[in-house]
Amino acid sequence: MIPVEFEYEVAESVEHGVELLGSRGDAKVLAGGHSLLPLMRLRVARPGLLVDLGRLDELRYVREADGGIAIGALTRHHDLVQDGLLRRSCPVLAHAASLVGDPQVRHRGTIGGSVAHGDPASDLPTVLLALDAELSARGPDGERTIPAAEFFRGVFETALEPEEVLAEIRVPAATGTYVKFNRRAQDWATVGVAVARTNGAVHVGLTSMGPTPLRATAVETALAGGAAPEEAAEQADEGTSPPSDTNGSADFRRHLARVLVRRALETTAV
Repeated sequence: MIPVEFEYEVAESVEHGVELLGSRGDAKVLAGGHSLLPLMRLRVARPGLLVDLGRLDELRYVREADGGIAIGALTRHHDLVQDGLLRRSCPVLAHAASLVGDPQVRHRGTIGGSVAHGDPASDLPTVLLALDAELSARGPDGERTIPAAEFFRGVFETALEPEEVLAEIRVPAATGTYVKFNRRAQDWATVGVAVARTNGAVHVGLTSMGPTPLRATAVETALAGGAAPEEAAEQADEGTSPPSDTNGSADFRRHLARVLVRRALETTAV
C-alpha cells in the first residue's frame, strides 16, 4: 500500500528536531525507518509530518561515561556489533544487536529507533531492561533521564513525550548473553531471553512474553536464594502474559521461556 500524504523536514540539530516535533500534533521522528515506514505503508501509522534525524552525527557514538558506556541513539546496529569498547565491556548488547533482522536492517536500523518504537517483540529493549539501562530524552523543557524499567509502558508505547527526542542510552559494564527462538533468522523473536550479570547481581529479561519487555523477577529471586539455573528457570513464565499468534500459542511461549532461560543461565555460567 501507499502511505497517506505527509510533509517531510530534516532536523539540523536535536533542538531543531524538538522544535519541529512541537510544530504539529501528528509529527513523528524518522531515524533508520525500519519500524515506522512499514507501518506507514500499511496505514497503521499516519503522521502528517516526518522529522528526519538521520543526519545528526552528534547522536552516533559509543564511548565510556561515568564507569559505564554511553551510546548515541542514532548508532546503527551494525556499529554496535563491531564496536570494540562495547564488545569488551558489555558484550551482551553487542551480541543482541548481531541478531537483529538481517544485514540490511543492521546497517540502517538504529538502537534509538528500535527502543523508541516500543515493540515487545524487539530484542534490544529486553537487553536494556536486563542491564538496568538509563535513557536520556531531550524536549522543550530540557533533558531528562528515564530508567529502562519505567520507559516501556505498553505495546508500541513508551515514556517519551510527543515533543521529545531519545538522545542517548547508558549501560553498565556487564557480562551475559541473549538467546531467542525464531522460525527464520530475520524474524521477530517468538521468545527471547537476556541474562546480564552486573554489580554482582544476575538480571533476566524476557521478549514477547507480555505487552512490554519483562524482568523475570521470580528467576532472579530464586538465583539470589541459591537455586540452581535449571531450578530457577522453571519459574521463568511466572507473572507473564504471552500472546497467542501465528508464531506460537501462549502455552508454547511459556514453555520456550523456561527452556531459553535455562540455556541462557547455563551459557552465562550463573
